[in-house]
Amino acid sequence: MENAIKEKTNDAMMIGHLIDGEIKYSSGPTQDVYNPSSGKVSKKIQLAKKETVEEAITSAQAAFPEWRNTPAAKRARVMFRFKELLEQNAEKICELIGEEHGKISHDAMGELQRGIENVEYACSAPEILKGEHSKNVGQSIDCWSEFQPLGVVAGITPFNFPAMVPMWMYPLAIVCGNCFILKPSERDPSSTLYIAELLHEAGLPKGVLNVVNGNKEAVDTLLHDPRIEAVSFVGSTPIAEYIYSTATANGKRCQALGGAKNHAIVMPDADVDNTVNQLLGAAFGSSGERCMALSVAIVVGDETGNTFISKMKEVMKNLKIGAYTDSTNDFGPLITGEHRDKVTAYIDSAEEQGATIVVDGRGIKVKGYENGFFLGATLIDNVTPNMVSYKEEIFGPVLQVVRASNMQEAMDIIDNHEYGNGTCIFTRDGEAARYFSDHIKVGMVGINIPLPVPVSYHSFGGWKRSLFGDLFAYGPDGVRFYTRRKTITQRWPSAGIREGKQFSMPTMK
Repeated sequence: MENAIKEKTNDAMMIGHLIDGEIKYSSGPTQDVYNPSSGKVSKKIQLAKKETVEEAITSAQAAFPEWRNTPAAKRARVMFRFKELLEQNAEKICELIGEEHGKISHDAMGELQRGIENVEYACSAPEILKGEHSKNVGQSIDCWSEFQPLGVVAGITPFNFPAMVPMWMYPLAIVCGNCFILKPSERDPSSTLYIAELLHEAGLPKGVLNVVNGNKEAVDTLLHDPRIEAVSFVGSTPIAEYIYSTATANGKRCQALGGAKNHAIVMPDADVDNTVNQLLGAAFGSSGERCMALSVAIVVGDETGNTFISKMKEVMKNLKIGAYTDSTNDFGPLITGEHRDKVTAYIDSAEEQGATIVVDGRGIKVKGYENGFFLGATLIDNVTPNMVSYKEEIFGPVLQVVRASNMQEAMDIIDNHEYGNGTCIFTRDGEAARYFSDHIKVGMVGINIPLPVPVSYHSFGGWKRSLFGDLFAYGPDGVRFYTRRKTITQRWPSAGIREGKQFSMPTMK
């Protein structure tokens, strides 16, 4: 990281861009990067102007012809070495995540491991890129399909998973033969940039992966430049919709993963103690700054609801909040002071609209980190679907409880929400669980599992306004997204045999 961050400016280290295998510094504006635990500026980041992004695209375009013709097995070997470097440098990566995101070390390590699993899937490139072949589909005619790379593709990633989400994208795109431009979040870019440097250390040729830090100007350059063939995005729904509409209007393939409002149904027959323990981490882990955070519990029946509230309130007393440096903490601060205030406003709104604040995390102060962006775990009961705090994604350590009289009513509440990212049900009834998983209008479903994030060899994505585009992220859908199918039909006539003229449609008759 010594190469990526240098030049003290106003007592803050400067973060540059990774272009053509080298760290470069542009003449563009800068932005502060905070340590959210202390509330202090820790670094500054250069924001790429259009010219800098175009330089990165030019580098990728120049590297593409040779990289696309590199055998898949050789591309995979780079990923094998990359995986080893990630594991060897895991502590450093997690430290960088903690410094800029605030994520506790054990949570950062879990994020990194999920990213590594996607690298492992990318290591299977020779297998996942195999096409299909049919011999003698007609007289002396063979037919086969193959998966060819698109060219230069781009990824725009969020602050909440600076290691994992980029690794949802570029390892797979690269082993498929593409060159990649990554625009990470400007709020916590250091771990992302460091990981990209490790990939080059693993033997990736210059220009195959470029990282540009920036804001809307950088994003719009990627969306409008005709050399970019496809764009992947993870973030909020309004931005996802903008990314998708702009990219597709410019003739690009696009997958844009948006916001979420993930619900858990708690049935009367559920093991409530187990359910509470599961939802505790799912709701408050990483300060609720996860697109799969469990933010709403729909309890079926008042007796179930009262028991759930009582037990959840009790275990929340033992939650430990603080800086990333103490691994005994359960979760840390929110990413910025502005975001903390936004989440606080949602709690205020719920209270004003008639909900009951059972556990109030507003105004919490952590000893030694009084200026940090902390918000305590909050539990809100008697929430109804017409409340603003229910309709919108809070993205903070807030669990809201909605009460329903039966399972179908609970499912209707979930289905009527504009988001359809993740959901789960807690029950001992196999028939209820099967009905739920068959009929709920949500993309990722858990049965007694509150965070049903698919493993790397499946694919991640929601329904409704949680996803814009036809293909999910990573896994088999990721391969399809980053490749273009080509089908070849071939005939080598036997010696001395010539066919006559044919004007009818060719068939296998």
